[in-house]
Amino acid sequence: MIRSGTRPEESITLKRIRSIVRGIGSYLPKRKLTNQELEKIVDTTHEWIVQRTGIEQRYIADDSETTSVLGIRAAEAALADAGLTAQDIDLIVCATSTPDHTFPSTATMIQNGLGITHGAAFDLQAVCTGFVYAVATADKFLQSGSHKRALVIGAETFSRILDWNDRTTCVLFGDGAGALVLEAQEGEGNSADRGILTSQLRSDGRYREKLYVDGGPGSTKTTGILKMEGREVFKFAVGMVTDVVQDAFKASGTTPEELKWFVPHQANKRIITASADKLGIAPEKVVITVDRHGNTSAASIPLALDVARKDGRIKDGDLVMIEAIGGGFTWGSALIRW
Repeated sequence: MIRSGTRPEESITLKRIRSIVRGIGSYLPKRKLTNQELEKIVDTTHEWIVQRTGIEQRYIADDSETTSVLGIRAAEAALADAGLTAQDIDLIVCATSTPDHTFPSTATMIQNGLGITHGAAFDLQAVCTGFVYAVATADKFLQSGSHKRALVIGAETFSRILDWNDRTTCVLFGDGAGALVLEAQEGEGNSADRGILTSQLRSDGRYREKLYVDGGPGSTKTTGILKMEGREVFKFAVGMVTDVVQDAFKASGTTPEELKWFVPHQANKRIITASADKLGIAPEKVVITVDRHGNTSAASIPLALDVARKDGRIKDGDLVMIEAIGGGFTWGSALIRW
């Protein structure tokens, strides 16, 4: 396509729809569980947990704080931050591995809790990569023109699927929720645009035994509990993220030097620092909140984003990379111009 008055050899950039971040919010359960309290439950120490994981505390939901309740509170905070009402939303994508029920979806329960009776709502399950998958999915809906504004939520109550006698896993996880409000807006079609510039998603089901829950309605007819081969997960977590990060820079026409903030899944501080080092990302660009939240699976990235936005680190115009790896294995990244 050639515009009138331009020469054929001139490059023309076509405008495109971008999914921009309008607001962000999060919610944590009322109960804080410290490492010192865990010392009374299992054979562990505060020093051992911090040395191996960087975690000092996590939050645990009580019986009244279901995954949907956490998601509703995070969504309300994000809407308030965006200056919008629930009625402005026409799409809800909830990333969770710990839904309230087998069905209906947690997303529809959040939708009902917010008083929304229009649009679409559904859950997405990619374990710890769930929020990245949900961001990418909502972005496709908004780009297509079918929807205008989306709530993208990561909400988890992982404490419900832990073996509290297993000191290798119960010290790692916590509960919480975070949410983004995304809105379709026209951009210039280049890397200076606000919004999601690219997303890169991967999966490989050969690694199921490394990190999984040993139950489900279609197999054991039970919920099951989390099982993990920690050393193997560490190895793959550090080794497998490189492609989705490098491909994001290539697809968006940006460079690592332009990156302002790297916000990875908050699983383990050693994994985060090793991954950033392998990717050549400076430590001062890495957002780390695992020390205060533990591993909250699909909720970890939006929780970390909310902390960094609220404390003034993430500013309008900043180039932000989110990245995660989770059971399956699944892994992925998204590059966002705030």
